[in-house]
Amino acid sequence: MLPTFVIGLREGLEASLIVGIIAAFLIQRGERRALRPMWVGVGVAIGLCVAVAVVLRAVGQSLPFRQREVMEGILALIAVAGVTYMVVWMRRHSRELKGQLEDQAEHALLVGSTLALVGMAFFAVLREGLETAIFMLAAFGSSSDPVATGLGATLGVAVAVGLGYAIYRGGVRINLSRFFRVTGFVLVLVAAGLLSTAVHSLSEAGVVSLGQRTALDLAWLVGPGTVRQSLITGMLGLQAAPTVAEVFVYLAYAIPMSLYVLWPQRSKPVQPAAVPAVTAG
Repeated sequence: MLPTFVIGLREGLEASLIVGIIAAFLIQRGERRALRPMWVGVGVAIGLCVAVAVVLRAVGQSLPFRQREVMEGILALIAVAGVTYMVVWMRRHSRELKGQLEDQAEHALLVGSTLALVGMAFFAVLREGLETAIFMLAAFGSSSDPVATGLGATLGVAVAVGLGYAIYRGGVRINLSRFFRVTGFVLVLVAAGLLSTAVHSLSEAGVVSLGQRTALDLAWLVGPGTVRQSLITGMLGLQAAPTVAEVFVYLAYAIPMSLYVLWPQRSKPVQPAAVPAVTAG
């Protein structure tokens, strides 16, 4: 439940912020006529994301065991790649996100194209929605409690939309840089678990054959068949008896990415003010 809650919260808030910033900009510039097509674009993007998720889920359930394991492994790898890109991009741009979006919106209005603004909202929601759909499918594939997994995703998206609206209305102010750093660290751990799960699925399908010797006995920690197993395996992707390959890919991803996300960012140097020249009379 917790991994999908964080995924829904993180991705949902990013999409809500982008749409909210564009909507506020349109209202400030007196372009309310562009709000309706913008919301239509947002709705179409959400519908496409849901359709993609349903199709992928149906295809996965109809496949034989080996092909299903391969598909789950590939989806997990795609989800890890998407999370890595998202975490790196947001670390670099979280501070100036609002300014960049407003600059792009202003440029679109200057050239007289409200369709460009609608496209910005559409593709923002489509990108975040597709990432969420793939991540959720991978999380559902490794979850032992689909009901809790789905509930976590729903709550995460609901909280994200509420926060996005509150920020848009000016009632809530949060440190977005710190927020994305904390959630980014949690997502790094989730992605490392998905990477380990992908190796596990691919080894079950016979695709990965290296490092299949048992590395650790974590039955005392994971507790097979218990609620603790659902939490630890669902959150961190840890198995009761992980193989050498699973432990290797987990640590190889989690350690450097955690350091990257948590390492303090350098403040941009402030340019000194120009000193006016003095002309001797």
